[in-house]
Amino acid sequence: MKKKIDFYFVGIICIAIFVNFYGIWNDATVNPYYTAAVTSMVQNSHNFFYASFDPAGFITVDKPPVAFWLQAISAKIFGVHGFSVILPQALAGVGSVILLYILIRPRFGKWAARISALLLALTPIAVAVSRTNNVDAVLVFFLMLGALFLFKAVRRGKLGWLLLAFVMIGVGFNVKMLQAYMVLPAFVVFYLLATNISWKKKAVHLALSLVLMLGVSVSWAVIVDQTSASSRPYIGSSQTNSVLELAFGYNGVERLLGQETGTGTGGGSPSTSSYGGQGGAPSGQNDGSQSFGDGNSTGMPSPPSGQNGGGQGGSKMMGSGGMFGTGEKGPLRLFQTALGDQISWFLPLALFGILAIFIAYRRENAKWFHLSDAQKEMVFWAAWLLPVAGFFSVAGFFHHYYLIMLAPPIAALAGAGLVALFQLYREQQNWQSFLLPSAITLTGFLQAFFVFQYSAPFAIGIALLVAAISLFLVLYRKESKGLTAKITALGLAILLAAPTYWSLTPLIYGGNSSLPETGPQLATSSGGGFADASVDTGLIAYLEENNTGETYLFGTTDATTAGPYIIKTQKAVMAMGGFNGTDPTLTVSELKTMVKNGEIKYFYLPSNSKAADSDVINWIQENGTAIDSSEYSSETDANSSATTSAFGAQGMNGTGNGTLYLLK
Repeated sequence: MKKKIDFYFVGIICIAIFVNFYGIWNDATVNPYYTAAVTSMVQNSHNFFYASFDPAGFITVDKPPVAFWLQAISAKIFGVHGFSVILPQALAGVGSVILLYILIRPRFGKWAARISALLLALTPIAVAVSRTNNVDAVLVFFLMLGALFLFKAVRRGKLGWLLLAFVMIGVGFNVKMLQAYMVLPAFVVFYLLATNISWKKKAVHLALSLVLMLGVSVSWAVIVDQTSASSRPYIGSSQTNSVLELAFGYNGVERLLGQETGTGTGGGSPSTSSYGGQGGAPSGQNDGSQSFGDGNSTGMPSPPSGQNGGGQGGSKMMGSGGMFGTGEKGPLRLFQTALGDQISWFLPLALFGILAIFIAYRRENAKWFHLSDAQKEMVFWAAWLLPVAGFFSVAGFFHHYYLIMLAPPIAALAGAGLVALFQLYREQQNWQSFLLPSAITLTGFLQAFFVFQYSAPFAIGIALLVAAISLFLVLYRKESKGLTAKITALGLAILLAAPTYWSLTPLIYGGNSSLPETGPQLATSSGGGFADASVDTGLIAYLEENNTGETYLFGTTDATTAGPYIIKTQKAVMAMGGFNGTDPTLTVSELKTMVKNGEIKYFYLPSNSKAADSDVINWIQENGTAIDSSEYSSETDANSSATTSAFGAQGMNGTGNGTLYLLK
């Protein structure tokens, strides 16, 4: 029999396409740190494989390469610009919506699948991330693809599907390292609960899958770490030039315990011979400067003078609580305004949904621990949600956009849960029938709390409307099913209003390409951008005119300064200290050799570089010749803004405050 087209789902896909794609062609360079890497990766296979930040292959970005491989392939086809590097993430965002629908429908029905897909499509932080070249949307897509394979393994009893599921986690590791492992509890618990084979076979199958996952996870890292350091780029943001150290340190335990690498308090400790960081910013300089890409905002070296990151008024990243304005640690952290209005709009409904699914889908006369197939799938989503929520409740080093990891389980449990709540509401005459109005009330009140920080009248309106809906459901429970269904749908529509607006703010006001976020504050933060991709065209002309065959157009301390010039010129610019400006990549003797061999001739030192007291920088200042800025500085090229509104580009500031040295 021919399957009917679900036109509701088609409409949801159209919504997802609109919010993920509209206006992304206006964002010229997106996150310049990653766009510079793509600019370098399309130039040759060596840079492509290692995810080299610069065309000369001096240093890598601070992430593994899979997502950047996809961006580089897109850029190879369409050219290097904002649209081409965003395209893989936008597609991943839409793909995740489709996958969630496919995952939910078999056990919970088409309405549960539709609602879940719609909630994911309009999850604010998911929309914000998918509209940038940050890699988290791609990570979530691979994990959800793994969930699809896992569900197939359980339903069909085939080991091959299970192996594919865990391979996807391994691929996810090569997108964003240990963040991919957040879903491991859900995958393991679900397979143990849901598969109808002996426990011995379950253990063997999981052991094989975990070994394969680990092999895929570390495959690229082992290849790179076993390659001679002289034959590959330095591993950016590591302190020992090791991918595995990067994975389990800077991108691993530091995310939970707090950042040390690159702050001058831990892994980036001073060295008498290397270029490593020397502690805090130089005296009199603000050690809380802007963050760039996915790295550190503490003591970050600023771009050349005048680059204020496009304004930061009202940005949540600059808010109180936590290293990056992520709120105070504790069990209620996700309900605080610092994080909540990015991800938690339907979190109460999801939590009620866990209980409702457990009750509504229990097998008749079965003991509570004899779970039905639907209950087992509920356990999967709960085992994804709760550990990840626990991590973000206590973690010390993460950005708002990491919260996209919570989007699929919240959407799944809220969508399937709402259907289960309505089922209990219509079929039960006891306390269970009050779960639906309770869930709507608490979810609405939480949303009103989030909205209240921006608009008290709208917050009061949301609270009154959901209270009225809930009161109707309590008083008129015996009305026709059709009427109560329409009232419940009206309640869902009211609950969707605020998060939908939040999701649209990056389209309306311009998104934050480096540290994605959503919310009305973007209207007063010049698009919310931190990273400035403008360049001094006079400096470029001077350096190109005076280049006598050197490998590098110039060197500088950090990727913030180097990135825009790589994008503009497509030539090698050395970010000697990597992302944070503190990676110990070179000794004085090594730099001397490079100067002697004609590899580098000029070095630009930003005024507040964290590396200002290192041996290498001291040598440059003592032995280099400072070039007066009047010899090169000119009007800034503002056509490469890192952050733009969906409705047009916004100009950025230029280059200035710093010193250009001629090395000799």
